[in-house]
Amino acid sequence: MNYISEKAKIGDNVSIGRFAVIEDDVVIGDNCIIANNVVIHKGTVVGSNVRIDDNTVIGKQPMRSVNSIFKDDKKLPPAKIQDECLIGAGVIIYAGSNIGNKTLIADLAVVREDVTIGERTIIGKGATIENYCKVGSNCKIQTNVYLTAYSEVGDYVFIAPCVVTSNDNYAARSKERFNHFKGVTVKTGGRIGAGAVVLPGKTIEEDGFAAAGSVVTKDVKKESIVVGNPAKHLRNVPEDQLLKNQ
Repeated sequence: MNYISEKAKIGDNVSIGRFAVIEDDVVIGDNCIIANNVVIHKGTVVGSNVRIDDNTVIGKQPMRSVNSIFKDDKKLPPAKIQDECLIGAGVIIYAGSNIGNKTLIADLAVVREDVTIGERTIIGKGATIENYCKVGSNCKIQTNVYLTAYSEVGDYVFIAPCVVTSNDNYAARSKERFNHFKGVTVKTGGRIGAGAVVLPGKTIEEDGFAAAGSVVTKDVKKESIVVGNPAKHLRNVPEDQLLKNQ
């Protein structure tokens, strides 16, 4: 049995599975597939030709612990899922997030509040995009990537599986840390290899490449490949791999 609010607006040719919950003022476009046990919270806007798989939650309001660094308890605006997106099973997309056209959010991924993701981007299985992040278009953020809060990712960025980023150089100690929270910045065409770690506030410039397993403790220059712990310049990115030549 489903619960579908009388105040929700459902488009034409929408398929809704069993035990779905669609709350007040939700808007769903045409030709959508909403699978079993999906919860779509109040006010969420879903475009046309969107598929949302089993056990996914869209538009969740965040919880704040007493120790959270985020003290703003404002009511966030509804989540927005643009046209032709594919949202996998067990995904959680929080309120205040905006997912661009034709983007894929794979199974078990989490997109936190106040996140913007561009068009034709892939967010891989089990990846976490923390709050206040901006992710561009045509990106590939692969399985189990952790993108820390306050990070910015440009267009055509590739982040390989199990990459970890961080935003707190004080590791949760000292009041001074509250003045210095900063995630990572990966500019257009930047790439990060499997299992790399990028420390708080570091920037990977256009077409920069941090190799697999690197620990990035300094900014990566444009078109430079860095390797190791700590990561150091190895050579320039080959001409045929530059984004402009793809």
